[in-house]
Amino acid sequence: MAAPGTRPSQPGRETLARHGRLRTPHPLLFILSIVGVTVLVVMASVTGVAAFSVWNAASAIADNAVVLDADEAIPPSLGAIEGGVNLLLVGTDSCEGQDVALFPRCALKDSPGERNDVTMLVHISDNPRRVTVVSIPRDMLVDIPGCAQPDGGESRAMRSTMINASYFYGGLGCSVRTVEQLTGETIQFAAAIRWTGVIHMSDAIGGVDVCVAGEISDAHTGLHLTEGPHTLQGVEALQFLRIRHGIGDGSDLGRISNQQQFMSSMVRKLQSGAVLANPQVLFTLATTALSQVTQGQLVLSSGLTNPQLMVQIAMAVKDVDYADIVFVQYPTYYRPRVGVDGSDLLPVTSAAGVLFEALRANQPLTLTGDASQGYGVEVTGEVAAPAPTATPSASATPSATDAAPVVPEQRVDLPSTIAGQTAAQVTCTQPQY
Repeated sequence: MAAPGTRPSQPGRETLARHGRLRTPHPLLFILSIVGVTVLVVMASVTGVAAFSVWNAASAIADNAVVLDADEAIPPSLGAIEGGVNLLLVGTDSCEGQDVALFPRCALKDSPGERNDVTMLVHISDNPRRVTVVSIPRDMLVDIPGCAQPDGGESRAMRSTMINASYFYGGLGCSVRTVEQLTGETIQFAAAIRWTGVIHMSDAIGGVDVCVAGEISDAHTGLHLTEGPHTLQGVEALQFLRIRHGIGDGSDLGRISNQQQFMSSMVRKLQSGAVLANPQVLFTLATTALSQVTQGQLVLSSGLTNPQLMVQIAMAVKDVDYADIVFVQYPTYYRPRVGVDGSDLLPVTSAAGVLFEALRANQPLTLTGDASQGYGVEVTGEVAAPAPTATPSASATPSATDAAPVVPEQRVDLPSTIAGQTAAQVTCTQPQY
């Protein structure tokens, strides 16, 4: 058995189970719709009739929402959830409503159904606020519980199945149940987005800056980028988020770290004021998010149809320090198959346990592993911290009532088998070797 965090050495490095090509959109752009809904609330009070039609559309999204737990009341606000909140964000490979010219696979009908080819658990802590995004590799073998079906029945539970089959067997609710069983976390909210939704949402924020360490070219996604910095949006942004053959070791693990580079850069753009301080960009973002819901490209759980709650979530994350926005990959290892070529990707639950225990205790995390388990990116620097708040002049005389010094929190060193980066780290995509 291969050691945790290592890859089996096989010719051609075809280490993962075979799967269809031209998949994997990216769900974290959905967070932008949460930020965008903030604008709807503000504009409903300041622009009157012009905003009413947008607000009315926002109210209508509840009609198609997914109920995760019919017996559990939706919290009135984020602050009402003790210990923080968990959102599951998935990107699915559905061909419904997609442009066949952009996604030729959709014309072949070679893979019926819809799978969660990107699965991310977003944890927002209580106080102080921190954000941790855990990417779960799509090929990782897990146990999938029995899930409710549209006809009122339930699918059978399955052992040692790729996690991207959970959406196929029971939709968004089944993916939620699967990740809850894997992590031991309770997931309050969830959303799923398709390819076209990613294209439109990246257009709405005006693109995201990325870095490429050398020329990359991938016939599977159609992406070709020269060495250096690029600002990506629309189709190019989606291609960058889906690419794996042209970077690192060509695996989904390399793709995850490439996506984390994109997300880190996107977070910095959001917090820089280029989006949150621009009413026109925010309005475009909000209306785009709503249009993706009505067109079936974005599916929300019932809790996320509550505009006040969505505003609470947006406000909770908008000022979190870069160093406390952490993107990690669920730790894995490869196990060679017996008697056949290839290997299976399995979870390292002991290392993951350290991560989730720290999240429950709301302890700050320190990454000790590489930025990528699939050699997809390398750290090239760090973003300068925001300017400190003004302090009293040196001539001021301290008073006896001055507050006691703040005691530093106990940080948790994550196992080195957990790859990832923070939003403070600048990473650069590595061409496939």
